[in-house]
Amino acid sequence: MKSGYILIILLSAIFLAGGIKVSELLREAEFYTKLKNDFVRCDLCPNTCVLKDGDTGTCNVRQNLNGTLYSLVYNQPVSLNIDPIEKKPLYHFLPGSKVFSLATVGCNLNCNFCQNWTISQSAPHEVQTYEATPEEIVQMAKDYNCKSIAFTYTEPTVFFEYMYDIAKIAQENDLKTVWVTCGYINEAPLRKLAQFIDAANIDLKGFSEEFYTTYTTGHLDPVLNTLQVAKEEGIFFEITNLVIPNGNDDPKMIRAMCEWIKQNLGDEYPLHFSRFFPNFKLTNCPQTPAKTLKQAYNIALEESLKFVYVGNISTISEDTICPNCRKRVIIRSGYTILENNLEEGNCKFCGETISGLFINEKK
Repeated sequence: MKSGYILIILLSAIFLAGGIKVSELLREAEFYTKLKNDFVRCDLCPNTCVLKDGDTGTCNVRQNLNGTLYSLVYNQPVSLNIDPIEKKPLYHFLPGSKVFSLATVGCNLNCNFCQNWTISQSAPHEVQTYEATPEEIVQMAKDYNCKSIAFTYTEPTVFFEYMYDIAKIAQENDLKTVWVTCGYINEAPLRKLAQFIDAANIDLKGFSEEFYTTYTTGHLDPVLNTLQVAKEEGIFFEITNLVIPNGNDDPKMIRAMCEWIKQNLGDEYPLHFSRFFPNFKLTNCPQTPAKTLKQAYNIALEESLKFVYVGNISTISEDTICPNCRKRVIIRSGYTILENNLEEGNCKFCGETISGLFINEKK
């Protein structure tokens, strides 16, 4: 837990003295418990931060003010972009389409290898933000002809209320929603969110408790639970595993992860191994060797996972291979679709159904 931001506390006191409620300035958070002496416990994620008046959680964006927990980032995105859906990465969800991507600051983990640490590890007052209501976000996505909206870049769980409201309005406007997440969320909020989320990329950072506690400040079991609940709730998801040399690249760990995925989730959820590049607090670690990624790829295939990809390197596996006839049903170059051989989600060569949600764009 971190001390409250003096400016926010002073503003709150000023507005309260003037008869203006804090709730008119900030959005009250969901999923928290009021405790004695104006303490609160945030129940959104497994960190379950207990906060005294003025404190913020480990995420930097949820603050206790006078015994009420508030989100500091509602309507305050720090990043707005239009991306190819493949960048999330999602290879089996509306391939070739554009996705309207947004994030606020904040994250409930402190991964020492974070690629977006300049915003994920920042507080609201430390960066420049935009102002955009959920209705405005949805309208922007429609104006740019995006087929979906992605909550991404940082950890969307920490801006739960904003994400939920956008997702609900998006569904009313026939837009799909995408949750790109570390999966560190408690079950009750996840099940509430699931009714308005169409697809997710869930980051399974490693497959040992030791790796999580050493590299992320989190724990493994809550992430595994998120994967299982997402399956129960009918969210289509793909899994990403960033392979870090001497961290989570042990072949035995990778095999155990693949075995768990097949036994607990099934063999049709796509798995992306991603190449690590030195960043944030892990600049002394080399980038992942191509042979390590190739080994991980082969292990996943040996464990009979049907759809395996390797990201951040273009020499191993970008294409979607039909698990039946082994022909390339989607041919890619980076984030670009070169050839789509699917017909209503089925391989046009043999008729095999490919898991995911697909569209046939008019040429």
